Amino acid sequence: MSAPVLPQDIAAICGPGCTAPLSAEALHGACFCLAVDPSALRAQLDKVLAAHGASAPLAETHPHLFAPLPVFVAAAQVQAMTALIESIERVVATEAYRETVRARSPAIANLDPGSPGGLLGFDFHLGPDGPRLIEINTNPGGVLINALLVEAQQLCLPTLTAPAVAEGDVAEAAVDVLLAEWDAQAPAGRRGLLAIVDEAPRQQYLYPEFVLFRDRLRARGIEALICDPADLDYRDGALWGGDADIGFVYNRCTDFMLDQPASAALRAAYLDREVALSPHPWSHALYADKRNLALLGDRRWLQAAGIAAADIDRLAEGIPRTEVMTDANRDDLWQRRKQLFFKPAGGFGSRASYRGDKLTHKTWQQMAGTHYVAQALVPPSQRHRGAGDAPLKIDLRAYAYQGHPLLFAARMYQGQTTNFRTPGGGFAPVLTLLDAERGPRPGLSRPFGGK
Repeated sequence: MSAPVLPQDIAAICGPGCTAPLSAEALHGACFCLAVDPSALRAQLDKVLAAHGASAPLAETHPHLFAPLPVFVAAAQVQAMTALIESIERVVATEAYRETVRARSPAIANLDPGSPGGLLGFDFHLGPDGPRLIEINTNPGGVLINALLVEAQQLCLPTLTAPAVAEGDVAEAAVDVLLAEWDAQAPAGRRGLLAIVDEAPRQQYLYPEFVLFRDRLRARGIEALICDPADLDYRDGALWGGDADIGFVYNRCTDFMLDQPASAALRAAYLDREVALSPHPWSHALYADKRNLALLGDRRWLQAAGIAAADIDRLAEGIPRTEVMTDANRDDLWQRRKQLFFKPAGGFGSRASYRGDKLTHKTWQQMAGTHYVAQALVPPSQRHRGAGDAPLKIDLRAYAYQGHPLLFAARMYQGQTTNFRTPGGGFAPVLTLLDAERGPRPGLSRPFGGK
C-alpha cells in the first residue's frame, strides 16, 4: 500500500500554498501543478488523424479538449461511486425492474439482443456529502481520449495516482467491451466488418476517438469502418456499408430507438437479428432513460421489489431526488423550480435541459406534454486554476461495463452544462488522494474480454 500523502510533501513539491488540511478541496484551491501538456497530446492525436486524411490541426478545431490540471478525488469517493454502480447493476438485473421499464418503452426497446449493451457512463457531481449520480449514458464518448490522458499524465506526488487503472490497458479494455458485445450477440461466431456509426461522423467533436477505435481494432486484426447510418443498406439478409458486409455496429448515434429515416436500414437489420448492435435500444431503456433515476431512488418501490436494504440505502443516498413530471405535479414543480434541474427523459448531452432558476414561462409551456424529469439540484464541485481566474466546474464520469469501472475521468467547464469551450477546461485526469485510513485505490477490473 502507498504511503499517505503528508502536508509537508505537498508543500515541498507544489509550494507553500499547498498546506493542511489535506483534502481534494484544498488541493483544488492551492495545487496548480500541470498533469498533462495539452499541446503535446493534441500533436499526438494530429499524427493519428493525419494518417486518415485530416488536415486541420486540433489546436484550431479542439483547443479546449484537454485540461492541463488534474482533478483530485478521495479514495473513499471512488469506492462510494463504485459501490453505487454495483447496486444499480443488481437492481437492473431484477425482473421487477425490467418489467417496469418494458411497460413504458417502445416495442424496439423490448427486444433483448443478448448482450449487456456496451460501456456505460455514470456521471457524478462530488460534494461534501459524497458523490451524487446525475445521470447514466449508454454511448458515453471520450474513453479512449481519456486513456491518452492516463498515459500522458505527470504526477506531482507519487502518492497521488489515477484511480481504476492500476492494472491493464484502459484502451484495450474498451475494445474488449466491443468484442464481448459482438460475441454475446453472435453465438455462431463473428462475421463481416465492424462499423463505427454516427451522423456525419467527421463533423462530430469526438471524431478523433472514432479513429482511435478503428486503429485499435485493426491492430487486433479486425477491419473497421466509420460511416453515417444513411450509408448503410439492408439487402439479401445482411447489412452493408458499400461493398462491405457489416456484422457489428458500434452505435454512436443519438437516435437511440433507431426512429430516424437515416437509421431505417440499421433498424431493419437489427430487428431481423442480422447485425449485432451496441449500445442497443434495450440497454438505453434499462439505463439511460432519465425516468429510471426516479425508480432507482424510490425507497417504496425498491422495498416492494425485494431489493436488499443496503442497496436501497446506497441508492437513496447517492441519487438526487428525481421526479417524473406529470400534469398533476407540474404546478408544484414550477413553484419549486429554483431547487430543481429539468431533463428530457430520453435526452443526452444536456440538450433541452434547464436549471429551474433559468426557466422562462415560454419554455415551461413548451415542456408541457413531453417526458421530463425534475431532479434535485446538486451543484458541481469546483477547481481553481490560479490567482485571479474564475474556478471551473467539475463533472466526474465513471466508464463501466457490467458494474465494473474501467476508468474515472473528469470534465471541467464554465457555464450551465458541460462543454469544451472553456479555456483551461476539457477532459482532465482524475488522481486519487490516498490516506492511511482509506486504503489503496481500486484497480482496473476486466472480468470480460474479446476473443
